[in-house]
Amino acid sequence: MTDRRDPSTGLKRRTVVQALAAATPAALGFPAIVRAQAAPVRIGYTMARTGPWTTGAQVSQEPNYLLWAEQQNAAGGLNVKGAKRPIELISSDDRSDVETVVRTYEKLMGSDKVDLVLPPWGSGANFAVAPLANRFGYPFLAPTALSRRLIEMKLPYFFLMLQQPKPMCEALVDMFKANGVKTVAVLYTDELFGLENYAAFKVALASSGISMVEDKSFPTGTKDLSPVLRSIKDKNPDAFVGFTYPPDTILASRQSKEIGFNPKFFYTSVGTAFPFYRSTMGAGAEGVLGMGSWNSKTSPGAKAYFDAHVKKFGAQKEPDRWASGATWAALEILTAAVGKAGLDRKAIRDYVAGTEHSTILGKIKFVGSENVGTPGTVSQWQKGEFEVVWPKANATAPLNPAKPAWV
Repeated sequence: MTDRRDPSTGLKRRTVVQALAAATPAALGFPAIVRAQAAPVRIGYTMARTGPWTTGAQVSQEPNYLLWAEQQNAAGGLNVKGAKRPIELISSDDRSDVETVVRTYEKLMGSDKVDLVLPPWGSGANFAVAPLANRFGYPFLAPTALSRRLIEMKLPYFFLMLQQPKPMCEALVDMFKANGVKTVAVLYTDELFGLENYAAFKVALASSGISMVEDKSFPTGTKDLSPVLRSIKDKNPDAFVGFTYPPDTILASRQSKEIGFNPKFFYTSVGTAFPFYRSTMGAGAEGVLGMGSWNSKTSPGAKAYFDAHVKKFGAQKEPDRWASGATWAALEILTAAVGKAGLDRKAIRDYVAGTEHSTILGKIKFVGSENVGTPGTVSQWQKGEFEVVWPKANATAPLNPAKPAWV
């Protein structure tokens, strides 16, 4: 892989073909005249490589972009309506800054006029850039955005891969209700992700018979959650729910362990589905619940993807068991759309909107911007794997209905 920086844009270009210019046409499987004319498909994106979004971005998204481009190029290039063309990824570090995200995508789509774009990481970044994608007419298949507001904006070029707060919270409350939970406490980040999930959770609880005994928000960057966790512990809830970003997820888990807060159900997300949660918490991860939607047992395609990811990046950098799968499914959909529609972005958009897609996560279909094909799900760490445990029809393992003591 060669990296170079365009002095006029400052963007890093990742040309995911090793020694592409030096390779012979025959070695790449093309007649000489065809290979010489195969212009690259220029695909732009920005991604957090520094700053607080980095953990999520570098687990759930960018590794998958690189793996996908490498696989496509190894097969002769991306199928563009029957013609194979190499992929050139044009990317930069957004430094976990929304303004940088917006400026970069505006340049990629407005003046650079790349062929396609891939989304940034996180609900906030996608919320900021979604109107731009619609204005410039670039299909966005966003794998790490949870926001009902994005659906309500009715942006025809924007598609959300993840199950949204309503179905995710309904699945969680359904699981609690089926397993005798009577009381719950909630802790949530005061950013878009936490606010929307907390609101959806409250609605789901309304007719459940489950009482919310405590609910607290906290600002991003909080370094100590122990006071509120002690207050929650004193209420002795059956279940704890944290709508938290990865650093908060680890903090809440570690400090719960330190103060001996160990309810029957302990649920946190985002970050619980990440392998680093397992490695950070060790045996203490056992029984912890969170947002998850797949693992290598989900489908033969999911296993093939998991194995390819581990082969490229190593066992220490496994894909997470939630948004990584959504990222790969989005790339599967985009690949099929380009194969069918070429690089006509409106035709790609129409294909995505009007087709039921087969992916590693199962069938995906969009109504407006929302993925209505995959249900809300809950996963749980069990013996080193983040198993889908609810609903039962999608489970890869039965729910353990009583979290063991922290280790």
